[in-house]
Amino acid sequence: MKTTIENTFDDFKTALNNNPALQEQFRENPVKAAENLVTTNPKDTDYWIYRIIVIALGLAVLGIITGLILITLSNLRFDTQLITIFTAISSGAIGALAGLLAPSPSKQ
Repeated sequence: MKTTIENTFDDFKTALNNNPALQEQFRENPVKAAENLVTTNPKDTDYWIYRIIVIALGLAVLGIITGLILITLSNLRFDTQLITIFTAISSGAIGALAGLLAPSPSKQ
């Protein structure tokens, strides 16, 4: 029987204290009982984490590109370092988006 716990040691202690069957499994064969533990990771179950990050990075890229276009089209004089910094930030955000959206290698 598999026991699902969060990916924290405190949750493991709570599950061990509250589950007599799990205690008995650990008394009989601790290695086998540890193999039957299934940990959950919020990154695997909570898709809103990725959605928020992707939306924030996308808005940052779009905002910076729009700002760079407006700076270029305006007649105001801006420091070239400002444009370079904005370009670096947007290229970093594009790289982060590519890393998040690329398929991850399968676990085997």
